[in-house]
Parts: sequence; C-alpha cells; structure tokens
Amino acid sequence: MRTIEMAHATGSLVEYAGNLNGEPVILTDRGKPIAALVPIESADIETISLSTNPKFLAIIERSRARQEAEGGISSAEMRRRLGLKQTSRSRITKQVRRRKRVRIS
Repeated sequence: MRTIEMAHATGSLVEYAGNLNGEPVILTDRGKPIAALVPIESADIETISLSTNPKFLAIIERSRARQEAEGGISSAEMRRRLGLKQTSRSRITKQVRRRKRVRIS
C-alpha cells in the first residue's frame, strides 16, 4: 500500500490509477487518510456503488438481523409464495415422497 500526502500528489489520477500494481494508494492530508484509490477486480459499477451506499448497507444489516432473529424460508417456499414453478430437484423430491407414501399405503 502506498501513501501519498496531498501536498505531494502532483501526478494525474490516470497516472496513479495506472500504477496501482494491485495495491491501494491512500491520499492523506497532514497524515490523515482522506481518500483511497483501490484496484477493482471482478466487480461491476452497481456492485461498487451499492457496497459503499449507507442506505443499502443499512437494509442489508436489518435483513441479516431479521434472518438471525426469525429465521428464513426455503427457496421452495419462496417459489410457492411467488407462484413460480418448482425446480426439477423439488419435483423429484416430491415424486420420491409420493412413491414412499404409495408403498406404505
């Protein structure tokens, strides 16, 4: 990681971005970090913008807390609630259950 004091940052943004070499460059003002230029791999603009959006992060945190407190629902239940077709695995599981019931009866 490189640190550059704002008073000494005379290069262009393009120059700094071109020389990241897989590590971030931290811009400081009197030793205090004020900005970071970081390399991005395997991410799109939407992912980057959401990962730094406080409102989105608050939604995710509330969702995780609710999941922890109340539990969740299976994908099969979600499909049922949304009126979607079941996956082939769900259909196979139901077919196996029906066969077991038929044999027991």
